[in-house]
Amino acid sequence: MLEALLWGGIAASSLMLGAVLAIARSWSDRTIGIVLAFGAGALVASVSFELAEAGFEEGGPLGVGVGLAIGALAYFTADRLVERWSGRRGGGAAGLPLAIGALLDGVPEQAVLGIGLATGGGVSLALLVSIFVSNLPESIGSSADMLRDGRSKRFVLLLWSGVAVVSVIAALAGRAVADAASGFAVALVDGIAAGALLVMLIDAMIPEAREKARESAGLATVVGFAVAAGLSLMGGG
Repeated sequence: MLEALLWGGIAASSLMLGAVLAIARSWSDRTIGIVLAFGAGALVASVSFELAEAGFEEGGPLGVGVGLAIGALAYFTADRLVERWSGRRGGGAAGLPLAIGALLDGVPEQAVLGIGLATGGGVSLALLVSIFVSNLPESIGSSADMLRDGRSKRFVLLLWSGVAVVSVIAALAGRAVADAASGFAVALVDGIAAGALLVMLIDAMIPEAREKARESAGLATVVGFAVAAGLSLMGGG
């Protein structure tokens, strides 16, 4: 359990690091866009090599397919609820969709880490680095947007602290229930993470990256994909 706590904490620490970086200095729209684009590329690689592919191998296409539907609907519904809540408050939802995406994909990703530890497979370095690398731009971009929208530094730090804590708990839970987890269950978890990520990427992260980084967004996305995919291939993911 201590091992799951350690690795889960390392993976989730980039969420807090991104929030602190956003608070510590001002970031230009172009810089935020490039960071978001890089993270989007890393997340596409994570979905392809660490989630969907691994899910197919563990439990087959049915588990992944069901998980994709659950994750996609969960993110879509949560995003709509945030938009309604923000509208009633008279403010925008700036940054919150990325935070929701980080939570909805972070929980199953961390659970996969915990399950891997319990089954003796150890920590997938590729997955660990991919989670860390993709969390950072999500957190920076989301935090910067929320600060510009009038959110307090306290709100931003508490929000990302909560996301990080829940993510670490997911790693511990994955470690604890791994013995009872079937291949289908693992595939389901992988699919949920992938579904939430894909909807978040198309609805929030990629459009914002393109808007802010403009012509540089595509190149930054390819770099992010190449880095994460390379790590996955080197790690045997």
